[in-house]
Amino acid sequence: MTHSLKGRSLLTLMDYHQEEIRLLLDLSKKVKREKRAGKRRRRFQGKTLALLFEKRSTRTRCAFETAFGEEGGHPVFLSTQDVHLGEKEFIEDTARVLGRMFDAIQFRGYEQETVEILARYSGVPVYNGLTDLYHPTQALADLLTCEEEFGNLRGCRVVYVGDGRNNMARSLMVACVKMAMDCVIVAPEPLLPEAGFTEGCRSLAQGSKLSITTDLAAGVKDADVVYTDVWVSMGEESKQKERLGLLKPYQVNPRVMEMTGRGQTIFLHCLPAVKGNEVSADVIEGKWSRVWDQAENRKHTIKALMLATL
Repeated sequence: MTHSLKGRSLLTLMDYHQEEIRLLLDLSKKVKREKRAGKRRRRFQGKTLALLFEKRSTRTRCAFETAFGEEGGHPVFLSTQDVHLGEKEFIEDTARVLGRMFDAIQFRGYEQETVEILARYSGVPVYNGLTDLYHPTQALADLLTCEEEFGNLRGCRVVYVGDGRNNMARSLMVACVKMAMDCVIVAPEPLLPEAGFTEGCRSLAQGSKLSITTDLAAGVKDADVVYTDVWVSMGEESKQKERLGLLKPYQVNPRVMEMTGRGQTIFLHCLPAVKGNEVSADVIEGKWSRVWDQAENRKHTIKALMLATL
C-alpha cells in the first residue's frame, strides 16, 4: 500500500489526490499507534535526510528530525550559514549535489520556486516544510487532528480566521476541498485570498463548499473547527502595525467560539501563537483547544509521508 507513493515529493497538496491523502492519514494513525506502544521499526536504517532551513522552526524541524532519527535514519540540518543555497551556487547545482548524497530533502524557506527547483533537479523526494505559498505538512497534521476529533472528515466545517492570503489559509483551502470538507475563510477585505486561487480550489472541490467572507459572525456560524494563525508572518515584520490594525477585530476569543452555536467546536492553531493577538489565552489554553494534539501530529504525519515516499 505504501509503495504507491514511492519516490514522490510533497510540494503542495494540490498535487495529491484524495485517495493519496487518505493513504497518508491512515499510515499516520498506524505510526502513531506504534509510537504510543513503544515500537521501534528502524525503517530508515542507513538512509539520510537533508534538512534545508532558511526560516527558523520548532515543530517542523523537531518533527522531521525525531521521526527520521527514531526510525534509524540520519537527518542532517543545514541552515543558510551551512550551505550556499542560492548564494555562490545555483539552487539547481545544490539540488544535484544533495540528491547524490541524501535519500530525501526537506526545505523550509521563502520561495515556492526554490522547493520546486530542488524537486526538479535532485532526483529524490523533496518535502515542503513551509514556503510563503504553502505549508502542506501542517495541513496533513490538521486533517489528522480533525479526523481524530470527529471521526470523519467529509462535511466537516473548517473556518479559518485571519490573514486569508497566507500559506496556512491557502493550504487549508486545498486540503479541505480535496477531502470533501467545507472551508470558510474569514478575513478583512485587503487580506482575502486571491480570486484566481480561490476559483482554482473550487474547481477541485469533492462535494464541498468553499466560502470567503469578511463577516466574522456569519463565517464562524456552525463551525466544527475555528483555526487561526499569527497576524504577521516571517518576513513581513515591517507590516506589523498595519496588520494589527486590520486584524484586531478578528481575534479568536471565547465570544467568537460561542458564536459558532455548536458545543463540539474545537480550536486549532499551527503555532507559534501570539496570545492576546490572533487568539486569547483562555481559548488556546481552554476547553476548545486541540493545539497540542495538532502539534504532536506533525511528527506522525511527517513520518508517514517519509515512509510512503521512501
